[in-house]
Amino acid sequence: MLKRRMGIFGGTFNPLHLGHLVAAQDASEHFELSRVLFVPCDRPPHKPSHNLAPSAHRVAMLEAALEGSHVFEVCDLEVRRGGTNYSFDTVRELKRLYPDQELVFIIGSDTLFELHSWHAIADLLQLCEFTTLVRPGFDVSEAAGRVKLPPPWPERLLARLAMGHLMNISSSDIRYRVAEGMSIQYLVPRVVETYITEHRLYNNTI
Repeated sequence: MLKRRMGIFGGTFNPLHLGHLVAAQDASEHFELSRVLFVPCDRPPHKPSHNLAPSAHRVAMLEAALEGSHVFEVCDLEVRRGGTNYSFDTVRELKRLYPDQELVFIIGSDTLFELHSWHAIADLLQLCEFTTLVRPGFDVSEAAGRVKLPPPWPERLLARLAMGHLMNISSSDIRYRVAEGMSIQYLVPRVVETYITEHRLYNNTI
């Protein structure tokens, strides 16, 4: 029996914004995913965490925004594990939890050029398929020389590209706007905007 394909979409989601949701939708359509798991980390291994909202808040915002979706769902595996998590350990656990699913790890084109620095990347690439969403203007010929992994991985990774919508929205800009008292309407789901206001998140951090 053919396995269904399930996407893994990791990040801090600090906070979740519409760009995240559009990227997940693009990935689900381009790569024929029946489900997409949003996997918030507890503490990111590659980013500073001084302005990171508590994981309970980030999970709550995700759950509120994804409620009612038939494709998107929250997976709090890394938050429950706590501390710094590595994708290799997460994917290995997801393979155990979902043996009937073909796992597809979703990344953006910037992350594609950082994969060589990931923990146990050689083993991780064997565990699941990696797919990359790129923005208009992405040059595949130039990208080939920037993927710092041994063969056959550059060729394989660059064969799994899909064009995503161009949305210039970032969590850091949203945090800045909140701290400065500016509107974040139309940048995040309404329930996320309400949650941030009610819990006074990001008021003093950028």
